[in-house]
Amino acid sequence: MMEAHKSEPSICFNLDCMEGMKAFPDKLFDLAVVDPPYFSGPEHRGYYGSRVSKTGVHRDYPITPKWDVPGKDCFNELLRVSKHYIIWGCNYFDYHFAPGRIVWDKCNGGTSFSDCEIAATDLFDSVRLFRYMWNGMMQGKSIREGHIQQGNKILNEKRIHPTQKPVALYSWIFQKYAKPGQMILDTHVGSGSSRIAAYDAGLYFTGFEISQEYFLLQKERYKAYTAQTDMFHAEGVNKCESNH
Repeated sequence: MMEAHKSEPSICFNLDCMEGMKAFPDKLFDLAVVDPPYFSGPEHRGYYGSRVSKTGVHRDYPITPKWDVPGKDCFNELLRVSKHYIIWGCNYFDYHFAPGRIVWDKCNGGTSFSDCEIAATDLFDSVRLFRYMWNGMMQGKSIREGHIQQGNKILNEKRIHPTQKPVALYSWIFQKYAKPGQMILDTHVGSGSSRIAAYDAGLYFTGFEISQEYFLLQKERYKAYTAQTDMFHAEGVNKCESNH
């Protein structure tokens, strides 16, 4: 039987989230932050006509199988195991969500892509806005200066998933709506951005990714990120010790 508990700070299962959530008791997670697919898959929408975008970005993502768009049973199960939720793409689903909304302004006006993405939440009943540039090589500078383009492209996040969201978006969410030590659920991990942000925020993370290819890609991304972060932390500790 699968478990989610605080003995493991971050864990991701290569499993259908519906199967996984059945193993969890009611209200186990403090917050679910999920980005489920609302269409059948990138190649089914013609997203792979060219491997190079207009901004010169190579998009060599694996060809994905058909994505299963979640129905009411999935959302019902998500709400059962979570105390609160943030669900991206709420405007595409026929489901009665709570009235709260988070709007991510992607600062990409003038393109054929959506200017914003919308999430439903039961954390509040108003609307909150987060601005962060996310358009090919044009990415935001920081959480506070998300509307300003990052000047050094080397610092850009590497794209490994066609619907990838930036780590900064999840970092902003966790800074505002989660507390260190809380338990987080992500039913559609994808690129692993939420997992990395949860690690930085000191949260206990449980995730699911049904695609084996993306599961392995996010696993490698998370491993590389945490190894680098731990190395910097160790160097900082050693430097402090040497100064005493």
